[in-house]
Amino acid sequence: MFSSVLSATVAGVDCIPIEIEADVSQGLPMFSMVGYLSARVKEAQERVRTALRNTGFSFPARRITVNLSPADIRKEGTGFDLPIAAALLCAFGYLEQEKIEKVCMVGELSLNGEVRGVKGILPLVDTAIKRGCKLCIIPKENLGETEYIHEIPVLGVESLKEFMNQSGKKDWGAVKNQKKDWPLNSEIGEEDFADVLGQEMAKQAAVIAAAGFHNLLLIGSKGAGKTMIANRIPTLFPALSREESLEISRIYSAAGLLTREKALFMQRPFRSPHHTVSATAMAGGGGIPTPGEITLAHKGVLFLDELPEFKRAALEVLRQPLEAHKICISRVSGTYEFPADFLLVGAMNPCPCGYYPDRNRCSCTQHQVEQYLGKLSGPLLDRFDLCTEVTDIPAKVLRTQKKGKTSLQLRQEICRVHEIQRQRYEGTGIRFNSALSGKEIEQYCQVSKKGKKLLEAAYEKMNLSIRAYHKILKTARTIADLDSQGTIEEEHIAQAVYYRALDKKYWK
Repeated sequence: MFSSVLSATVAGVDCIPIEIEADVSQGLPMFSMVGYLSARVKEAQERVRTALRNTGFSFPARRITVNLSPADIRKEGTGFDLPIAAALLCAFGYLEQEKIEKVCMVGELSLNGEVRGVKGILPLVDTAIKRGCKLCIIPKENLGETEYIHEIPVLGVESLKEFMNQSGKKDWGAVKNQKKDWPLNSEIGEEDFADVLGQEMAKQAAVIAAAGFHNLLLIGSKGAGKTMIANRIPTLFPALSREESLEISRIYSAAGLLTREKALFMQRPFRSPHHTVSATAMAGGGGIPTPGEITLAHKGVLFLDELPEFKRAALEVLRQPLEAHKICISRVSGTYEFPADFLLVGAMNPCPCGYYPDRNRCSCTQHQVEQYLGKLSGPLLDRFDLCTEVTDIPAKVLRTQKKGKTSLQLRQEICRVHEIQRQRYEGTGIRFNSALSGKEIEQYCQVSKKGKKLLEAAYEKMNLSIRAYHKILKTARTIADLDSQGTIEEEHIAQAVYYRALDKKYWK
């Protein structure tokens, strides 16, 4: 007897539909599985056989063949256990074929028949919706990930016994989730920008970066507050929308990083990899590539502390994704595309000892300073929209310094600027000023006569690249939006040039 059921395998951050076919026929008793399977998928043979027996189903002494189609795609993971069991139960006569038609399922089986959680639930549900399925069956452990999905009924099961009990009910006893209002998470958390004393220019740079999604480089002496500022940048962003949350959660689901306690991402990611991270871990990799740090930071912040200490290869990986907002990884099995629209924040000392250019305290030779700064390539530096200095604060000033604006106050300003950008770019596919291209810059970055004159002078005297020239305009557009100005004025260009020019103090 022949039966088939639909499942899917994770490929990058998406899923590829997989048809599980089972055939039970006369012949020498054997159980074989085919279809370009990894070792973990082949092991499903013993897990499924034992789980069925321990649940009370007899395993006939027949010739049993299971095929995972299409056979030219490599199958990975343990999520095929439940659909293989379902196909076999149908082929054995315990389950009607019509019950599993247009039903997409996934789940790992334990030897006693329990259904355990797997990764990639959200991409699987998306695949089922696109394929026109009428139901998804997943482990109950993963059910929290589908809380806000109302397009298709999703059934969570804990065991094979429960799976079979549900099969006897109309439509498996599953109903669609009711459409819920999305909870806007306005919590700031323990870290607040008001805790950062002084450093007004650096804090303003952080506000500009968050308002226009501009890449930011913090450079200055050790212990001056670079990491403190960077850690508080996520508190400036508005709450995630439903679409953004599900997009981020899909990535983490495919990577297997969602838990029962944290089934959905309600706050923007903040990734801070150690400086020993490899290029593969940064970009994503493996036989079938999984998301790397730059993809896990999608729609959030990627913070690289002690920037020059990172391996050169790991840093150079960032160059293409910073421009394209995606990364393509090619393997023998195919080409995988990962989203990579993130805000890059870098922090670094100006020299090995951390005190350059203060020669009263800096003990480094000029060669050591140049060698240290030279670890960052020119093209990578060119991709930072803002570069600001974080200097030591005198003790007297530190004692008398009043607290500045809180993260909540700054977030309100940034939300206003985000709304301006949303209305300005509606229908264009652009969300933030930082994403403007050449023609769009001309259209949306209208500069006053004095502003143009200053910009031209800066371009000539500072020997800027065309990329840097455009980045100044895009940053100035955000500064003007913060001032509620439609036209970019001279003062906006001056501020943008200042944040662009600071790197010339160190990289001459």
